Amino acid sequence: MSDDLTVDQLASEVGMTVRNVRAYAARGLLPPPRLVGRTGYYSPDHVARLRLVREMLAEGYTLVAVERALTGTAHPAGEATLALHKALLSPFQPEQPEETTATALAARAGAPVDPGLLDLLADMGVVELLGGDRVLVLDPALVAAGLQVMRLGIEPGRVIRAQRRVTELVEQAAEVYVSMFRESVWADFVARGMPAQDWLAVQDSVERLQPLAAQALLASFRTAMADAVTRAVEAEAASR
Repeated sequence: MSDDLTVDQLASEVGMTVRNVRAYAARGLLPPPRLVGRTGYYSPDHVARLRLVREMLAEGYTLVAVERALTGTAHPAGEATLALHKALLSPFQPEQPEETTATALAARAGAPVDPGLLDLLADMGVVELLGGDRVLVLDPALVAAGLQVMRLGIEPGRVIRAQRRVTELVEQAAEVYVSMFRESVWADFVARGMPAQDWLAVQDSVERLQPLAAQALLASFRTAMADAVTRAVEAEAASR
């Protein structure tokens, strides 16, 4: 593979649009190209990085999570951390990405989907815009749930903005559990030199942590949702 790919050739090589490549580069997910005058040239390393980004998005990472995971992966510890992340995701894989069209999504939603909202979904890492009307849905389950909410009569923009806020809150909750793991199990593992014979034990710890954290989060959400509905009903009754 040539070391002198233009941004258009790079996008074609990895099956992305130039727009997506530039967006990932702007987020720091892609190292700067080699500049010759005002033209940037990309190498096989850039191709590999973009393919990894796309793979991680397909595995369920948000763009924020991808950015954090790829930070420092130039050194062995970073590579080991990334390898662990990918290995531990395997039992919890979302559905495979689905290619569809914006027109088809609008039909499923029962309402027009403004192009600006698709841009917002792309920024959230939920879809990837392939050009024209084509869209790659990276998290089909999440999109399916959102489309069902839209069919209740809630306009698409409100649903997408609400999901963006929920995603931010869920990421914060995930950080709480990840920090707890890093400050205990992972910190001890690193302090002992990351012995190969202990990798399975570390993996087992994370595999046990994920479903337990999800269970605790769901239980808390159910309680909070019930309280929120009760307050809303009481507020409506008091206003009449």
